[in-house]
Amino acid sequence: MQPQPSTTIPVGMQTLFYTWQNYRCAYDRLAPDGSPDGVPLLLLHPIGVGLSRTFWQRFCNEWYRTGQRNLIYNPDLLGCGESAMPQIAYYPLDWAKQLQYFLQTVIQTPVVLVVQGALLPVAIELAHRQPDLIRGLVMSGPPARTLLAKANPAWQQRVSWNLFNSPLGGGFYRYARRSQFLQSFSIRQLFATSDAVDSEWLAMLKEGSADLASRHAVFSFLAGFWRQDYTAKLATIAQPTLVAMGEQASSISRKGKTETPDERLHDYLACLPNSEGTKLPGRNVLPYEATTEFVRAIVPFVERLSG
Repeated sequence: MQPQPSTTIPVGMQTLFYTWQNYRCAYDRLAPDGSPDGVPLLLLHPIGVGLSRTFWQRFCNEWYRTGQRNLIYNPDLLGCGESAMPQIAYYPLDWAKQLQYFLQTVIQTPVVLVVQGALLPVAIELAHRQPDLIRGLVMSGPPARTLLAKANPAWQQRVSWNLFNSPLGGGFYRYARRSQFLQSFSIRQLFATSDAVDSEWLAMLKEGSADLASRHAVFSFLAGFWRQDYTAKLATIAQPTLVAMGEQASSISRKGKTETPDERLHDYLACLPNSEGTKLPGRNVLPYEATTEFVRAIVPFVERLSG
């Protein structure tokens, strides 16, 4: 794997804000020097302790370093980063509605949606609600398909949420944002090699989790509100879709642990009507751990959609 690029922010980045349902929401708008060209990218960051739109900084830097000229829109989902962090349970449909409003009122033109990991349900809901503004999808390291084929019982999700949304949950979050825990979890669950879990990654997570209110989005994810049956909606995604899978992809769920990366990739390609796939060095966070390879893999796909 090649050395990863630094997170130098490209010239032309603006951090802007909009209001959705009376909540202040943040996003970055990135553009190359001169006139932009091609279909814009809309980036969808993962949910986790300390994660927000800053997850995509390496990707954005490498995208422009290679000479690409697409506009990039990089929003913070509600509950993350610089967006408002109300103490509510967040469902994929809530975030999809936020992004639908963002598409309709801010971007106002079709995009290629690039989604990381288990936030795929948000992308599915968005493509289902606003297909005319989604020209194509890039799915980076999606979870095992079995996790999106059967809903967790609603009562179980609510019990988990109520447990997290308690003083006990607050104590757990304080523990989970410790550098030692973040490093250990990242090595065990996210990255292909331990040395890839560098100081930059850990500093990003520590800074992103400093506000205790950031726990609500994380706990919504851990409660399993994203665990629904998306089989039918996946099958109706008509837009071109690229599925990028890590050569060492793994699952945080016991249900997906015996599945090989090849099997997972084939499973997605079999259910998506207009799809192609690729395997890349890395494990579960390809845009961060294998930035150069990830950009190289999706450039031809985006260029075809820009033609």
